[in-house]
Amino acid sequence: MTTTGAGAETGPRTFGGSRALALLLVITGAAGLLAAWVITIDKFKLLEDPNFTPGCSLNPIVSCGNIMKSDQAAVFGFPNPMLGLVAYGMVVCVGMSLLAGARFRPWYWLTLNAGTLFGVVFCAWLTYQSLYNINSLCLWCCLAWVATIFMFWYVTSHNVRQGLLPAPAWLRGFLDEFTWVLPVLHVGIIGMLILTRWWDFWTS
Repeated sequence: MTTTGAGAETGPRTFGGSRALALLLVITGAAGLLAAWVITIDKFKLLEDPNFTPGCSLNPIVSCGNIMKSDQAAVFGFPNPMLGLVAYGMVVCVGMSLLAGARFRPWYWLTLNAGTLFGVVFCAWLTYQSLYNINSLCLWCCLAWVATIFMFWYVTSHNVRQGLLPAPAWLRGFLDEFTWVLPVLHVGIIGMLILTRWWDFWTS
């Protein structure tokens, strides 16, 4: 993805984003927002009725109910998806602003990058907990993971190519053409972990 360059030399340096990056942020933010909304609603229903079974609880492995009842589902003292409602909503706003032609200071882009980094690390922790401690999988959580992974890698790519993050020339050249490889590989690794974790179940 190509992005616009720095602002005029007479004013503060600002950076815009390509239409493709803006659309990606809107789409991934909306996907994460949808996942967080559905999980939040189901969590409230589960609090009202402990016997409630979420619609995405399909079998002993794909069981959103098991995830929602775990301690890891409220690691900050409140349901995790409530954090997603705020964070993904902000990403949608950034994407829409870029579509409207907004340009941001370097600190804004780096703050967005830091936020997506936190998100992808948190998702990695949740993935580990889901696979190896809770022993269940939530499809809506998986959607949020994928959305977060894509927004992280593309925001990072943008910042590297704009010179906001230090990187060698070969890496900037690689990201100009092949940014898509990184999130696809990242998601593929998670897919392989899920496949091998419950191989006997999937193949039975």
